[in-house]
Amino acid sequence: MIATPISTLCFVKKGRFRPLFGLLLAVVLSIGPQRSSVADPGPKEIPSNLTRAYAQTREVLQKNAEDPDAAWQFARACFDLADLDESNRAKVAEEGINACRSALQRYTNAAIYYYCSLNLGQLARTKKLGALKLVDQMENALKRAVELDSKFDYAGPHRTLGLLYSDAPGWPMSIGSRSKAKQHLLKAVELAPDYPDNQISLIEFYISSGDLKNARSAVPDAEPQMRAARLKFSGERWKDSWKDWDLRWERIRRRTQADLTSPRSKS
Repeated sequence: MIATPISTLCFVKKGRFRPLFGLLLAVVLSIGPQRSSVADPGPKEIPSNLTRAYAQTREVLQKNAEDPDAAWQFARACFDLADLDESNRAKVAEEGINACRSALQRYTNAAIYYYCSLNLGQLARTKKLGALKLVDQMENALKRAVELDSKFDYAGPHRTLGLLYSDAPGWPMSIGSRSKAKQHLLKAVELAPDYPDNQISLIEFYISSGDLKNARSAVPDAEPQMRAARLKFSGERWKDSWKDWDLRWERIRRRTQADLTSPRSKS
């Protein structure tokens, strides 16, 4: 298994694909969430560590074009940067995709397929109807990553596939499938039960599906894993990740304790 020392922001964003896919696909279909009355805060500030990682890994790849690890590490940096750099998102994502595709002509590697898919997701955010065409490519790349190393990035290929199937429109428009989503999210929990995003994503899926029985049953099972995770995933590296996970976990606790009759109900 390839070691994956991923940056903090990358851990946060890769684990939480509902903003990346769900909102995108909802906008494409004109069924997105209600627009907020809050004014657009404007472009996000891009942390210097992301631009630095992008420049450093790009330089390494240019000097070691035959190195498959250099390719996926650069693609990872592209994904991180594209997530916040809206004005250059398409350009940066395409650089990551091209690096992966070039490497895949010579190597078969789970990490390369995985980060190719993630950058395809970033590219999809810049498209309209064309975004749905990219979803199939994302699915295929993630399937190959599962075949090659299903445990990579704490079962990231399964987790991401699950969220993709959950949020994509169903047949005949796209690949969306609740049964496939559940299958992959459960597998992610099985392979890496102490990774918080796997537990949280599965319970969020149950809630969004209106399956509060399974959501409520899953919370007690997840709680000891969440406690153990605080010891394993600790320190400055995980600080931003825990901000995200704690927020989502508290939302889960509120939703599962409430008497909801539909996934759209307010707690």
